[in-house]
Amino acid sequence: MKHFTLFTLVLLFSFPLTAQVIYESFESSKLGESRDIKIQLPRNYDAEEETLYPLIIVLDGDYLFEPVVGNTDYQSYWEDIPNCIVVGVNQNSTRDDDFFYAEETNFPHAEGADFFEFLGMELIPYIEDKYMVSDFRIAIGHDLSANFINYYMFKDKPLFRAYVLLSPELAPEMTTFMGEKAPLLDKNTFYYLATADDDVKGLKTDILALDNAVKGVQNEFFHYRFDDFEDANHYSLVGLGIPKALNQIFSFYKPITKKEYKEKVLEYEGSPFDYLMKKYEDIELFYGFEKKVVENDIRAIASASKKKNDVESLKKLAKLAQKTYPDSMIGAYYLGMYYEEDGNLKRALVTYQSALSLEESDNITKDMLLDKIYELKE
Repeated sequence: MKHFTLFTLVLLFSFPLTAQVIYESFESSKLGESRDIKIQLPRNYDAEEETLYPLIIVLDGDYLFEPVVGNTDYQSYWEDIPNCIVVGVNQNSTRDDDFFYAEETNFPHAEGADFFEFLGMELIPYIEDKYMVSDFRIAIGHDLSANFINYYMFKDKPLFRAYVLLSPELAPEMTTFMGEKAPLLDKNTFYYLATADDDVKGLKTDILALDNAVKGVQNEFFHYRFDDFEDANHYSLVGLGIPKALNQIFSFYKPITKKEYKEKVLEYEGSPFDYLMKKYEDIELFYGFEKKVVENDIRAIASASKKKNDVESLKKLAKLAQKTYPDSMIGAYYLGMYYEEDGNLKRALVTYQSALSLEESDNITKDMLLDKIYELKE
């Protein structure tokens, strides 16, 4: 289990020193023993803020925690996914007992049932009480642990909203169980399944059978993706599957793309600003936490507003930018753009000049403002 792809290694060695891992020994009454856990908080995590973060539970944390942390930190840095709180459970010496299921039912039994309750009744409530986590939870497992996370979907109220199965060693009948459960889900659920061309033969046969059982499920609440990686094996597929899974899970969260801009923003029946508001309301409704409006989306909506000659959208957008980024040039820049489009060049000039004392953003610099100022003066 020490085989990782080059991509994963790069992530691990480049992981920022500012994001430190918290190591704890968690005393469990369900297990009758302590269990070592790892906790990774987002960069600049502040418990005093009201921001809520998705919670990712990583089984087989001894080796799977670090690849997950590297990927979440990297993708959240580029705002493709939200910042997440990642918790890994070390199981190197206990995994056979932790994932034990009865041959008669193929569901957790004895020590496996104890571990099942440990996660849902002890560990997650502890993390929720101590950190700012949302109700959007993700479970990630590999091999035996990938099979085990399926069981949480069969609770009356499933514990997780997203399940990442990396080359699972499936229990007998799990294919049948999942084929029956997936159509009945009544809350948006993400299900990711991965194998590889050089995966363990017996595992791959069952994985392909599971894929066949769920890929045709007609349920708007069941969001499924399957990957069969080339030139990868049972271990190296982990480094390939994690980023794919995160990309799938947070596909609705992503900033506006060129495709979305052309096919949805410009074609939207309402105003561009209305589209932006609906997009962010849908994100909060879908994931259960609020997303801060990113600069990429402000820029896209400004472009659409200009293209459609919708100065009112531009005005609302500028006010939103000022409220969201009060210390940045962003708000003043788009307010100046509004005045320009509205024909009030004198007011636009004053607004651009006022922005020079504010902080630059990733896309708006002092040089850009000076160019606008010189252009208007001429």
